[in-house]
Amino acid sequence: MNPRRVAAISAKEFIHIIRDPRTLLIIFIMPVLLLMMFGYAFNLEIQDVRVAVIDDDNSALSRQLIERFEGSPFFTVFHYQGSREDLETLFLERDARAILSIPENFAATLIGKHPAGIQVIIDATDPNAATSINNYCRQIVTDFNAGLSGGAAMPFTLESNIWYNPEMRSAPFFVPGILALLLIMISALLTSITITREKESGTLEQILVSPIRPGEIIIGKVLPYILIAFLDGSMILILGVTVFKVPFVGSLFLLALLMALFVLTALSLGLILSTIASTQQVAMMLAFVLTLLPTLLLSGFIFPLASMPLPLQLISTIVPAKYFLVIVRGILLKGNTIAELLVQVLWLAGMSVVLLTISWRKFSTNLER
Repeated sequence: MNPRRVAAISAKEFIHIIRDPRTLLIIFIMPVLLLMMFGYAFNLEIQDVRVAVIDDDNSALSRQLIERFEGSPFFTVFHYQGSREDLETLFLERDARAILSIPENFAATLIGKHPAGIQVIIDATDPNAATSINNYCRQIVTDFNAGLSGGAAMPFTLESNIWYNPEMRSAPFFVPGILALLLIMISALLTSITITREKESGTLEQILVSPIRPGEIIIGKVLPYILIAFLDGSMILILGVTVFKVPFVGSLFLLALLMALFVLTALSLGLILSTIASTQQVAMMLAFVLTLLPTLLLSGFIFPLASMPLPLQLISTIVPAKYFLVIVRGILLKGNTIAELLVQVLWLAGMSVVLLTISWRKFSTNLER
């Protein structure tokens, strides 16, 4: 082995690396990006949990208790003025994660040395967050009772009422996340890699010499992945419901319709990546950074978005899986209707239109060159 020849080849390779901006991006930007995302996103503590308060007692003692909740860094408290029949709307429309109910004659019962209690209703679609909310509420009540034990009032109890996931199992929370991740992998990752591979091998150029239009090529390329995505998505849902006992309360038709919207968005991303990437390796890295990683970290799949720094919360607004997860969990666990998911549907539809337009134009332009 000649060291000079090895050194010359290495020097030439370094020059190629320095001249390739995509490679430099992967080498220098990606490690920093991964560190920042994992460092800030890896936070399972909950913050700014919206808690609706129903104070039927409206006494000095009940107001003092509410002030304790307002003083907690974990809760954002607001007073609910609606009827009790509409309580579930707070959860269905994601206006609150918990409801604190203080009954009438609460203070009088305690001062009279009789047993009394308050109730907290918790949305347990995210079981980890629900457990934390329950623990924080109990800690506040325990601290408040400690101040009453030597006074004129009797300590009271806290009753927890868990909705949507009473056993607080992890499967109803993670199955929708696995579904979103799978659809992204099939729709964006595989599409971008497959089309890039055909560009590398020259197969795409052979198709172009035939009388097939660019639009027909695009539809023909993405159609199999739409069908595969629906097949695998259906398999995940069937296994989730039958094996892992995930409840399915809502409309199957609505879920299928909105799943198609999400797949369309992901396919558009895959087409855009295929026009940017020159090799399969670059396509894979771009898909990992721009689709898989945000789906894992910035969608609410694993980490609560409210606990993240504001810059990451802003970035999460352009992550399609963020809205799809709310849709799937809402339909499966709460029986959400299209009206209650309108914000998420509009965001997803808007992103789909924008990405589809960009991908169609870029891909058609590349084909016509």
